[in-house]
Amino acid sequence: MSPYEAVGVSFGIVAVWLTTRQNVWCWPTGLVNVGVFTVVFYQVRLYADMGLQVVYVGLLVYGWHRWLHGGPGHGTLAVSRAPAGALAALALIGTAGAALLGMALHRHTDAALPFWDSATTSFSLVAQWMQARKWIETWILWIAVDVVYVGIYLQRRLYATAVLYAVFIALALVGLVEWRRSLARAAAPSR
Repeated sequence: MSPYEAVGVSFGIVAVWLTTRQNVWCWPTGLVNVGVFTVVFYQVRLYADMGLQVVYVGLLVYGWHRWLHGGPGHGTLAVSRAPAGALAALALIGTAGAALLGMALHRHTDAALPFWDSATTSFSLVAQWMQARKWIETWILWIAVDVVYVGIYLQRRLYATAVLYAVFIALALVGLVEWRRSLARAAAPSR
């Protein structure tokens, strides 16, 4: 494991754990994580994943602001469910993004796994956007994406990163449970 990978793994675990707890410090911790993994993915020629880290910077800043000021009266944002129409649109966007990026990487680069890399990249962007909106369904998508990531990283011999994504799966399950509790508390009638 390279020193970059070790640092990225550490910050990644902390960032996702903070997200499960709805702690706003998940966003700056995530910024460190994506900066480090930009280098790691460049080194192993996973260019879509590398580019994803760069795009994450913008999404992380957006999420940080949204969690602090996206709620009623520009207050903190609460967990909610995604509208059905938004989920359908996001599924189409994710699929189209995966196909277009996959074809581009396949034709124009020496990418190791262009279509798998592109699919996880595209749907990770969708999941990250959903997370910034605090839609509970983000955790289900993260679980699916992270399962695929584990396989990719094992194939590329990024063993520590594969373990990291296995931990992300466990944390996503925790996040799903915690956010469901938060949603249930918000829906319960106050006495």
